[in-house]
Amino acid sequence: MRKIVPFSGAFITQLHRNRPPDHIYDNVRAERHRDVVDQYLDNAYLLDPVYDVFLSGRTHGAMRLRDIAPDQFMRSTYYRRYYRNIALRDEMAILVPQGEGAVFFSLGRLGDEPRFSARSVQAFEARIDVIAALTGKHFERGHTAPVHAGTTPADRTLTAALDAFGEGILTAREREVATLILKGHSSASVSAMAGITVGTVKIHRKNIYRKLSISSQSELLSNFLRSVLS
Repeated sequence: MRKIVPFSGAFITQLHRNRPPDHIYDNVRAERHRDVVDQYLDNAYLLDPVYDVFLSGRTHGAMRLRDIAPDQFMRSTYYRRYYRNIALRDEMAILVPQGEGAVFFSLGRLGDEPRFSARSVQAFEARIDVIAALTGKHFERGHTAPVHAGTTPADRTLTAALDAFGEGILTAREREVATLILKGHSSASVSAMAGITVGTVKIHRKNIYRKLSISSQSELLSNFLRSVLS
């Protein structure tokens, strides 16, 4: 894969719909393992834009994080809680099908390395079938196996986390709006994705704050992290 497009960091997991990812491989320094690898496998994956793409049904392709991230990604829970601490210059995601899930190759560039270009995406896309075939053969031949995340609740999804966070207080639409806010979408973006007006989004936001006894988005993020991701 490095011969297709150069990169430095690699973190490979197997994604599932209803439980945490399995760890396959990483080249993260030992002193950074807790912040980069363990935290992602424990909970940060729930808000990863790549995981969101996977849940939408896409399990085959190459994409840059900035091409799939919400419009206010740097204000998102995922960025504030996790991503800004892992010191990546840029990230390329490769998804290939594996069993009922997908293998996720997170390929990183660090420091002063150039960001991935549109040509980098095209180069991986042109060879994605070969990457997928080699990945499948790798597991068929028993070279390695994912390290399962242990016993966890069967339904470990962001929706389930928000259900628990709202404690039955929020309506289905309010949970949808809260989910999009936590992922880093602006009111305009929430409006477009949920098919409602910006004014309605603002009403839902006010109702969410009132029902949860909070007054700002930062409190929403803090309360969610404290009750679910801590």
